[in-house]
Amino acid sequence: MEVGNMSSNVWFLIVGFSDIEQLRVPLFVAFLGIYVLTLVGNLLILAVICSNLHLHTPMYFFLSNLSIVDITYTSIVFPQMFADFFLQHIHVSLKSCLLVVYFFMFMLSTEILLLTVMALDRYVAICDPLRYPAVMNKDVCIRLAAGSWLLSLLMPLAHILLLSELSFCEPHTINHFFCDVAALMKLACSDTGRIERLNYIMGAIYTVMSFLLIVVSYINIASSILKMKSKGGRQKAVSTCASHLTVVVLFYVSLCSTYMRPASTYSLKGNKIMSLSYIAVTPLLNPIIYTLKNTEFKKALKKKGIKQMSAGILVISGQGNP
Repeated sequence: MEVGNMSSNVWFLIVGFSDIEQLRVPLFVAFLGIYVLTLVGNLLILAVICSNLHLHTPMYFFLSNLSIVDITYTSIVFPQMFADFFLQHIHVSLKSCLLVVYFFMFMLSTEILLLTVMALDRYVAICDPLRYPAVMNKDVCIRLAAGSWLLSLLMPLAHILLLSELSFCEPHTINHFFCDVAALMKLACSDTGRIERLNYIMGAIYTVMSFLLIVVSYINIASSILKMKSKGGRQKAVSTCASHLTVVVLFYVSLCSTYMRPASTYSLKGNKIMSLSYIAVTPLLNPIIYTLKNTEFKKALKKKGIKQMSAGILVISGQGNP
């Protein structure tokens, strides 16, 4: 195989799902439906939270940040996937590929930190409810959210620097539906040892440490719930935490099974399918999981729907301003 020099002249061919031509139309329809539902679900969460003062609490503030992350990183991947269904042969430059890698890692890192912050918020709310308003005040919540975004903004820089120093073997064909770090490493002709070590280090710092914080938080939460004398209080606490815990399990299982393993075990087709779990499925399920059993949110959504319907009737009847 020929070695491609690392320069702005290097272009990659994104294979996507063009290798299964017979399923092209059904897959396009399915992914388009998933993307639209993801956008609608997360935008609905943002709209309801922003328009209802009763939901201006730390839990819903962090949930709105999580919705922004889900909207952003699905919007990074899905448009390129849709273009692949129509054009079938998508060529992207090295610079464009690295840009996609950067923003995608940025969003994934932000989601990891936000899920951790949300676990800490639930820990304080259940284990120390009397001090909760003082501990999780507006300034603290803003700093925690801003810190999650800013730290994640810096995290991908080392990966981008090391990837930009690699040489790639021809043909420059990425058997994936977007520029993924693992897929790029598979094409590299030069040594990828430093990137693999970086993956483990950053995985330990971000993924493992964050997960351990979540586990410790929930061990203490479970202990506090078992000590509650009120059955209604226990049910409310369990209901509040169950949604977040479900999202955490779905996200971490799919993420770790895709990235936290040696490059020698990397399977192009296998990872392409596994990536769909955290790129497509998790952002779609997040709004459903967080709102399905959330009585407070459902009341706010119902109230907002009634108000909008009333306003529409007034406009139609000429008794209100359009």
